[in-house]
Amino acid sequence: MRFYLDENVPVAVATQLRRRGIEALTVRDLGYLGGGDEDHLQRAASLGYVVCTHDSDFIELAMTGLEHSGIIFGQQHKHGVGDWVRFLELVDAVYESGDMKNRIEYV
Repeated sequence: MRFYLDENVPVAVATQLRRRGIEALTVRDLGYLGGGDEDHLQRAASLGYVVCTHDSDFIELAMTGLEHSGIIFGQQHKHGVGDWVRFLELVDAVYESGDMKNRIEYV
Protein backbone atom coordinates (compact mmCIF):
# COMPACT_ATOMS: atom_id res chain seq x y z
CA MET A 1 0.00 0.00 0.00
CA ARG A 2 1.24 3.47 -0.84
CA PHE A 3 -0.08 6.66 0.74
CA TYR A 4 -0.21 10.23 -0.63
CA LEU A 5 -0.68 12.74 2.20
CA ASP A 6 -2.18 16.06 1.26
CA GLU A 7 -0.93 19.27 2.83
CA ASN A 8 -3.38 19.08 5.73
CA VAL A 9 -2.05 15.80 7.14
CA PRO A 10 1.05 16.29 9.31
CA VAL A 11 4.36 15.36 7.68
CA ALA A 12 5.15 13.39 10.85
CA VAL A 13 2.61 10.79 9.70
CA ALA A 14 4.67 10.10 6.57
CA THR A 15 7.86 10.00 8.62
CA GLN A 16 6.40 7.42 11.02
CA LEU A 17 5.00 5.31 8.18
CA ARG A 18 8.37 5.26 6.40
CA ARG A 19 10.05 4.12 9.62
CA ARG A 20 7.65 1.17 9.56
CA GLY A 21 8.51 0.32 5.96
CA ILE A 22 5.29 1.74 4.48
CA GLU A 23 5.51 3.97 1.40
CA ALA A 24 4.27 7.49 2.00
CA LEU A 25 4.62 10.69 -0.01
CA THR A 26 3.55 14.17 0.96
CA VAL A 27 2.62 17.02 -1.34
CA ARG A 28 5.61 18.80 0.21
CA ASP A 29 7.89 15.97 -0.98
CA LEU A 30 6.54 16.43 -4.50
CA GLY A 31 6.63 20.25 -4.43
CA TYR A 32 2.88 20.58 -4.99
CA LEU A 33 1.85 22.66 -1.99
CA GLY A 34 -1.21 24.72 -2.83
CA GLY A 35 -2.23 22.45 -5.70
CA GLY A 36 -5.88 21.81 -6.45
CA ASP A 37 -7.69 18.87 -4.91
CA GLU A 38 -8.63 17.37 -8.26
CA ASP A 39 -5.00 17.58 -9.38
CA HIS A 40 -3.86 15.82 -6.19
CA LEU A 41 -6.47 13.09 -6.58
CA GLN A 42 -5.56 12.47 -10.21
CA ARG A 43 -1.80 12.57 -9.54
CA ALA A 44 -2.15 10.10 -6.68
CA ALA A 45 -4.26 7.82 -8.89
CA SER A 46 -1.72 7.95 -11.71
CA LEU A 47 1.01 6.96 -9.24
CA GLY A 48 -1.16 4.31 -7.56
CA TYR A 49 -1.26 6.06 -4.18
CA VAL A 50 -4.17 6.33 -1.74
CA VAL A 51 -4.92 9.95 -0.77
CA CYS A 52 -4.95 10.71 2.96
CA THR A 53 -6.70 13.95 3.86
CA HIS A 54 -8.71 16.07 6.28
CA ASP A 55 -10.35 17.83 3.32
CA SER A 56 -13.94 16.72 2.61
CA ASP A 57 -13.64 18.15 -0.93
CA PHE A 58 -11.91 14.88 -1.89
CA ILE A 59 -15.01 12.95 -0.90
CA GLU A 60 -17.15 15.28 -3.00
CA LEU A 61 -14.82 14.74 -5.97
CA ALA A 62 -15.09 10.98 -5.55
CA MET A 63 -18.89 11.24 -5.50
CA THR A 64 -18.79 12.83 -8.97
CA GLY A 65 -17.40 9.57 -10.32
CA LEU A 66 -13.78 10.70 -10.64
CA GLU A 67 -11.59 7.57 -10.62
CA HIS A 68 -9.08 7.33 -7.78
CA SER A 69 -6.82 4.86 -6.00
CA GLY A 70 -8.62 5.34 -2.69
CA ILE A 71 -9.23 8.07 -0.15
CA ILE A 72 -8.74 7.95 3.58
CA PHE A 73 -10.45 10.78 5.42
CA GLY A 74 -9.98 11.88 9.01
CA GLN A 75 -11.31 14.87 10.92
CA GLN A 76 -8.49 17.25 11.77
CA HIS A 77 -9.76 18.19 15.22
CA LYS A 78 -10.26 14.50 16.15
CA HIS A 79 -7.27 12.61 14.73
CA GLY A 80 -3.66 13.23 15.61
CA VAL A 81 -0.46 11.74 14.24
CA GLY A 82 -0.75 8.54 16.28
CA ASP A 83 -4.33 7.93 15.13
CA TRP A 84 -3.32 8.32 11.50
CA VAL A 85 -0.27 6.08 11.80
CA ARG A 86 -2.17 3.29 13.58
CA PHE A 87 -5.05 3.43 11.09
CA LEU A 88 -2.81 3.49 8.01
CA GLU A 89 -0.77 0.58 9.40
CA LEU A 90 -4.03 -1.34 9.72
CA VAL A 91 -5.11 -0.45 6.18
CA ASP A 92 -1.69 -1.51 4.91
CA ALA A 93 -1.99 -4.85 6.71
CA VAL A 94 -5.58 -5.62 5.69
CA TYR A 95 -5.94 -4.36 2.11
CA GLU A 96 -4.12 -4.85 -1.15
CA SER A 97 -3.66 -1.69 -3.26
CA GLY A 98 -6.36 -2.76 -5.72
CA ASP A 99 -8.86 -3.15 -2.89
CA MET A 100 -8.79 0.60 -2.30
CA LYS A 101 -9.67 1.58 -5.88
CA ASN A 102 -12.56 4.07 -5.74
CA ARG A 103 -13.02 3.27 -2.04
CA ILE A 104 -13.30 5.76 0.83
CA GLU A 105 -12.27 4.82 4.37
CA TYR A 106 -12.65 6.93 7.48
CA VAL A 107 -10.08 7.16 10.28
